[in-house]
Amino acid sequence: MKIFATTPKAQEMRAYRARLSAEGQHQFIAALPREIVAFLDEFKQRQGLRSRSEALLQLIEQGRQTARQ
Repeated sequence: MKIFATTPKAQEMRAYRARLSAEGQHQFIAALPREIVAFLDEFKQRQGLRSRSEALLQLIEQGRQTARQ
């Protein structure tokens, strides 16, 4: 049996994850070297993106396209 925290913040985070899931997305946490995070931030700024997630997604898509060729 799972026991979930019932704090307002925990409920807010569960609702956020449920909205992401409904949109076909999934949240995850990754431990990355500072240099990679700095690269993502620089890439995000250069591309005019709103988040590191968008930057990472764009980079992955670019890599997928290259791999298909």
